[in-house]
Amino acid sequence: MTLTVGLAILAGVVLLGVVVQGAWAARKVGPRVLPEPGQRHEPSLGEGGGPALPVEPSLAEPAADGLPEPVARPLPTRRSARIDALIDAIATLTPEGPVSGELALQHLPPTRRAGGKPFQIEGLNADSGEWEVPRPGQRYGEFQAGLQMANRSGAVNEIEYSEFVQKIQPFADALGATVDFPDMLDVVARARELDGFASQHDAQLAALLRANSVAWSVGYLQQCAARHGFVPGAVPGRLVLPSSDEGAPPVLVLAFDSQVALSDDPGQAALREVSLSLDVPQTPESGEPFAAWQECARRLADDLDATLVDDRGTVITLHAFATIGQELGRLYRALEQHDLAAGTPAARRLFS
Repeated sequence: MTLTVGLAILAGVVLLGVVVQGAWAARKVGPRVLPEPGQRHEPSLGEGGGPALPVEPSLAEPAADGLPEPVARPLPTRRSARIDALIDAIATLTPEGPVSGELALQHLPPTRRAGGKPFQIEGLNADSGEWEVPRPGQRYGEFQAGLQMANRSGAVNEIEYSEFVQKIQPFADALGATVDFPDMLDVVARARELDGFASQHDAQLAALLRANSVAWSVGYLQQCAARHGFVPGAVPGRLVLPSSDEGAPPVLVLAFDSQVALSDDPGQAALREVSLSLDVPQTPESGEPFAAWQECARRLADDLDATLVDDRGTVITLHAFATIGQELGRLYRALEQHDLAAGTPAARRLFS
């Protein structure tokens, strides 16, 4: 055998070995045979790089479309019905961990007023995700305190805001919470703007009923008013037409001299004038409070033999009622455009 022939044979053997090794490797990494349709494939912890095999979806597993498994999400935070950023300056209190309702109640400020402005404190219920007044047996992950920026006594000022801070800070310290107060100058500026709007869009209608001849006793007045739905109010000298909504302020108020109501014998006291008033922002327009005010005024005037006049003594005619109604329509629209529709909680608080 020559050297050339030997080298050729050796090269052929080497080449054959390479081909066989490549075929074996290709068989190991090649695609696996798919199972028959409907056949289950039970995955094991040892399976790794191979392509995914079809698995029947179940409620406990994600579908085979590659969607991620659903994860537990925290409950959405529901907006408070009591504290409103539109009319409140809100301070947020963040404790290190959930706080019990008992601890929060124990350290609440003794009063909820800063000067002439009320404020409220709420906790974010860790279970329901709702803002609420702290209650025993509940846990709260966050708190907020809202200072009303304006009411009928005017806009909040620097002194009132400082008093608010002084009352909230000890509460936060007792809960081990950090507190974030809004900037005082910004709050005062917003309060003045809000007060300016409120003063231009407030309306309290009053019609005076003056006796034409014989004066009335308190009992007779109450009897006539009761026929139109009025009941005694909480304050002496006031009869009210209650709202159909539980907890809502009265629709109309019929007021007379409180000294007469408190006299030793109110049945013998004489009344010659009463006032029928409607606090416009307190009652929803849908309840037609203006129509009720006008109708009650005219019917009471007939029953009592009285004349309807305004605060200047001018007789209120049908034309005057129509003019007032048109002006009220524009007022209702303006309040709605500023998210302060008559009868809403924010409007009732602002115009109080």
